[in-house]
Amino acid sequence: MSTSSQPWRNHYPAGIDWNASIERRPLFETLEATANRSPNKTAIDFLDYCLTYRELFGQVKQAAKGLQAMGVTKGTRVGLCLPNTPYSVICYYGALRAGATVVNYNPLYVERELAFQIDDSETEIMITMDLEVLYPKVSAMLSQTKSLKKVIVCPMAAILPKIKSVLFRLLKRKDLAKIDSGPEIVHFADLVNNAGDPEPVTVDLDNDVAVLQYTGGTTGRPKGAMLSQGNLSANVSQMLLWYVDLNPEDEKVLGILPFFHVFAMTAVMNFAVAAGAQMILLPRYELGQTLSTISKKKPTIFPAVPTIYTAINQSPDLSKFDLSAVRFCVSGGAPLPLEVKETFERLTGCRLVEGYGLSETAPVATCNAMSDTNKPGSIGQVMPGTEISIHDLEAPHEAMPVGERGEVWIKGPQVMRGYLNRPEETADSLRDGWFRTGDVGYMDDEGHFFLVDRLKDLILCSGYNVYPRMVEEAIYLHPSVAEVTVIGIDDEYRGQSPKAFVKLKDGEQLTESEMKSFLEDKLSKIEMPSEIEFRLELPKTIIGKLSKKELVAEEAEKQQGSAAS
Repeated sequence: MSTSSQPWRNHYPAGIDWNASIERRPLFETLEATANRSPNKTAIDFLDYCLTYRELFGQVKQAAKGLQAMGVTKGTRVGLCLPNTPYSVICYYGALRAGATVVNYNPLYVERELAFQIDDSETEIMITMDLEVLYPKVSAMLSQTKSLKKVIVCPMAAILPKIKSVLFRLLKRKDLAKIDSGPEIVHFADLVNNAGDPEPVTVDLDNDVAVLQYTGGTTGRPKGAMLSQGNLSANVSQMLLWYVDLNPEDEKVLGILPFFHVFAMTAVMNFAVAAGAQMILLPRYELGQTLSTISKKKPTIFPAVPTIYTAINQSPDLSKFDLSAVRFCVSGGAPLPLEVKETFERLTGCRLVEGYGLSETAPVATCNAMSDTNKPGSIGQVMPGTEISIHDLEAPHEAMPVGERGEVWIKGPQVMRGYLNRPEETADSLRDGWFRTGDVGYMDDEGHFFLVDRLKDLILCSGYNVYPRMVEEAIYLHPSVAEVTVIGIDDEYRGQSPKAFVKLKDGEQLTESEMKSFLEDKLSKIEMPSEIEFRLELPKTIIGKLSKKELVAEEAEKQQGSAAS
């Protein structure tokens, strides 16, 4: 079965053509419209360095003109290897205005990872900063890759208020890289030293790739999801429709999630620009700075991942900070444990809703209502103009009835064009406009969706399907647990069995037998972890999402070692 417009009627008035309400236009035109509407509104606040929408728009046009002068034409791949700073926004929109395709890079990538993505995407120009942690490895790519021709270097000191800028140059000199000279190195000041009159570029919303968004690569080499201008602008429009009580130009969006990640790119940067909201940017997530920024700068919208909300819940200093300005918190990137949601809402008085999406869906596909029914454990209802169908795990072309679990398929204007240079994987993932997510879920009779787990994380235990997320939810019910990750390990008797890795809250103590006793009435014998390992820290991705692949690799190595002995 599939759902179309019916679920929205729990969220919106009936009788509205939501497909017609979804606006699609080049992202640069969205910025231009906002700059014309609210030229003096603050667009970006980065550590007290502020730009208005007029100033942002001017610098974007100058960046676009500078890129065109460097030879950028329609489809040229321009890489962004940047932390969250004004440069991230300027260069993203500037590249799109020049006609380029943006390729997002994780600034924490090591050289091997950078080199793979540069050659796979055929990135010709990379934009980075003059920081020791970034510039040396990016500039090394000029000689280590086939396609990279130029590196544009943005200075950190130039985007700090004057006193902070002077202090940074004096006190943080060791953090600044020595910049090479030569024709392949371009300084940002030279890039934007022009009249800001870029040549016009015609945009095909359906076929022009705006962003190459590389997937995490947990099932092999990362793949570049081709997101069109239409995909991205549609998803922003869907989000604007979803925030039913939005006061666009009064909103302030906190940007601590990195913009190279699709969730922050859409839910913070592109959303703020379309709404005319202010972006409060931090270069990286740190709990104390995040809490003090919320207390001081008063953001109203706070997108984050579950581990950040968990850390706030457990902060011993939480009462010292005023979080009352925050009205909407949207959790994405990973499943939101119910205990984390309920605790956060109780402590802060703010509504925390869970959304769901993937790099391939630009990313938002479903979200819980901002002011209506928010069912415990649900990933919400479909975005306007979006359909979801649940399919049999064994016979993918057979749809499942309401309430039955199956693979989640998504159709909508935000679904990608395909994977770059991977026709077989594209054909496998896209079926007649439907994207096969690899996630297992179900829909109830009111159109609310529930995610059970990733297909690839499924544990086959004595012939039964065991879903790690269900085990994790049960373990999270213990008041001593801070974080938990469950994976499947080899089991001679059952084939596979669940193993739980648990981080306890500060000062808490718990044994494996005590935890298993706690779980006895919460899990079946099949779901009960065969092992529970307590750790001081659990591996996470760059956006703070708990990561299983390191633990899976550890267990595989351990298994090989025992087999060899």
